[in-house]
Amino acid sequence: MRFIAAIVFFVIAVVGVGLGVAQRTVWAPPDRVTADLSLDSPVSVTVVDGSALNAYEGRQTVTIEGGVVAPSVPEPEPSEVPAVGETPAASPDPDAATETEAITAAYGRTADVMAWVGAASYNRVTWDAENGTFVTETVVGTESTVPNPYGGDLWYGDFEGEGELGLTINVPDDISLLVVSDGTLPAPQQLSVTWPLDNSTPFSTMLILGGVGSLVVGLLFLLWALLHMRRQRGPRRKTPKMPKVPKPSRYRPTSSRALLGRPKGRRAAQRVALVPGLLIGSVLLAACTTGGAGVVATPTPEATEVAETPAVAVTENQLERIVSRVALTIQQADDELDDELAATRLAGPALELREASYTIRDDEDDFAIVPTIPAGDVQLTLPQRLPDEGDTWPRSVLAIVREPATVNDEGEEQQTPPLALLLVQDDPRSQYKVHYAITVTLPEGAERPEVAPAELGAPLLPRDTPLLAVSPADVAAGYADVLLTGEESESFPLFQAEGDTLVEQIGAAAKAERKADLPDTAAIGFSNTVGEAEIFSFVTNDGGALVMLYLTESESVKPTQAGAAVNAPAAVAALAGRSQSTRGIVATYGIQVLFSVPPVGSEEQVVLLGYTQGLIAAREIR
Repeated sequence: MRFIAAIVFFVIAVVGVGLGVAQRTVWAPPDRVTADLSLDSPVSVTVVDGSALNAYEGRQTVTIEGGVVAPSVPEPEPSEVPAVGETPAASPDPDAATETEAITAAYGRTADVMAWVGAASYNRVTWDAENGTFVTETVVGTESTVPNPYGGDLWYGDFEGEGELGLTINVPDDISLLVVSDGTLPAPQQLSVTWPLDNSTPFSTMLILGGVGSLVVGLLFLLWALLHMRRQRGPRRKTPKMPKVPKPSRYRPTSSRALLGRPKGRRAAQRVALVPGLLIGSVLLAACTTGGAGVVATPTPEATEVAETPAVAVTENQLERIVSRVALTIQQADDELDDELAATRLAGPALELREASYTIRDDEDDFAIVPTIPAGDVQLTLPQRLPDEGDTWPRSVLAIVREPATVNDEGEEQQTPPLALLLVQDDPRSQYKVHYAITVTLPEGAERPEVAPAELGAPLLPRDTPLLAVSPADVAAGYADVLLTGEESESFPLFQAEGDTLVEQIGAAAKAERKADLPDTAAIGFSNTVGEAEIFSFVTNDGGALVMLYLTESESVKPTQAGAAVNAPAAVAALAGRSQSTRGIVATYGIQVLFSVPPVGSEEQVVLLGYTQGLIAAREIR
């Protein structure tokens, strides 16, 4: 019997392990599913909808195949026809003339992708859940070509290749994929998407473990059987019969239970066991029926609506990539003093200051171009919160970037102040450009205002909004007057004077000192005005705003005596075109300013958080 049990367990082990291994090998389900798409369309753009990308769960592995481009060979002009007896020129090798088709793919929010496509014709790819296939629809537009989307700031990610392009993404339903060739040729005609499948076989593990367990049990039975058989092989002597023990008397004394009248036998045991059960049941019943204090009510969970995350101009990853691209472009423009290259990533006050700096640097090699656009860590991302439709332009984002700390020759760590960048994208196909680049110089003891996380962003306020203690337009005009007249200005009480380094540098007291230092043969005059640049106001968590605005300050120096002349500093002379003038010279400085403005009803003052000042123009007085 022991051998039979061992054999049975061995059979169970073989069957269990075999079935478990088979489920993982020959019977294993597929680990992926692929859907193919073949197009026959001359349209230059293909958009794969998010529903098609999420036909199955898991990451999407997209493979795009382009065709072969064979450039046409121009026919020879009549003058190029060889004369009689001349050897004609060798025709080009058709294989050498062919080249693979370029492929560009980018993915982003569906609303952004469609805004980028605009009026262009495109192939729209969706998913037919009933048949499990892609469905293509050609939407005819008024444009037949599009620019190359690679490198655009609108995308969450972009890729390019030639002949064949493979990429793996993991995007939700509201993200779409854009596929083009070079914007002029038809879009790649072959596309496939592969999704992973869950081919795990949990029962195979149970079968294998059960089979191994059965094998162990079978081995134990086998050892038991062998030991028993070995014992049975010993000497078999006949055991002598022993005398029988006399039978005991039939007299049985009466037990105490019988004397007490207690029941005997199995029924008695059942009755005794029944008593504790009844007691327990009665106790539980009493606990359930004793007043309301003993009853614990379980609240029914109510379904709560989760608010959707609003659309924002950019994500944190997007902004890091954008800032890196901006920094590289501006660094190259600074090295080459190329204002046209700088204009691809700068606009407004930031570009105006850069162009003037390049002109000065061309004459003065030791002139420092500031501020430097760092490609360091983005410490703050505050994108504009978009309306519900999400396809609104221009779009803005505020970023605070800081270069990593460096160590000087003495081993001391040096840290440059952070830079606040205001970037604007004018339309879906444009790149983000820096309009403001302001060095952050918080007053001592001041705290940076708290803002919403990057996922939520912040709405922009108009320049005349009543939701702030002082409207952004009044902040600009009031501060310009404070810089000119100081404490005599009616707007002076609105601003925090303590820690305001800009007032210390170019305020009314500094202007008076400049006048006192001039000789009697010259006179100086100042004027401060609000610049023509747009004012940007991002809402903070306390209902206030971070306000970025632009001021200009003109400084005119002219002689007061006949025959006298004024000398211009090197930077002013480079922009004015002359270092000395008997008429006088006007120098204009641009001032980019960052303020923290309290909400309406607050008694706090407007605080200066940073500024960037630089010479932007100079001319001789006419």
